Amino acid sequence: MLRIGLTGGVATGKSHVRAQMAELGWSTIDADRLAHEMVRPGQPAWREIRERFGDAVCGAAGALNRQALGSIVFSDAEARKDLEAIIHPRVYGAIQEWLDQRAREGAHAVAVADIPLLYETGHDADFDRVIVVVCAPETQLRRVMARDGLDDTAARQRIAAQWPTADKAARADIVISTDGSIEETNARVAAVVEQLS
Repeated sequence: MLRIGLTGGVATGKSHVRAQMAELGWSTIDADRLAHEMVRPGQPAWREIRERFGDAVCGAAGALNRQALGSIVFSDAEARKDLEAIIHPRVYGAIQEWLDQRAREGAHAVAVADIPLLYETGHDADFDRVIVVVCAPETQLRRVMARDGLDDTAARQRIAAQWPTADKAARADIVISTDGSIEETNARVAAVVEQLS
């Protein structure tokens, strides 16, 4: 089974690329979705986050207030490291279990893990190939602001919390650009799927 790490900068189009890969028959998993499940109220990671950051990062119903937490961790590198130390080991453990299960089933020629911080966490060597999704910096900034409802400064903080996309692309086995039309992106994904299947 070919294990692929899919990564890139925030708002470069990873989710769209992963969805296309799934549509074309590859088995996929999303690290962000795993992380969201792990911080639901009552989960161990949720309790640790609440202990570390206080009740101010939780809403009335107890769910994490991502905006409040984000404003803390994207302006304080130590706070971000603390949050990552709570979440990352759990996410990587779940991804490894998923990959092992796919391999045991034997029905999956390719398994793709969408992991935004793959290089930053040093897990790129866990995969046979790394695909990096890129777009122009001004496109990325515009997408982050629109998607998350952030002003320019907050959007730049989110982008700066990750390695520059160009640095990731320089280390990639394959690069997929999402600067063109959706049809162009889909065609590039289809070509990659055909190449690696």
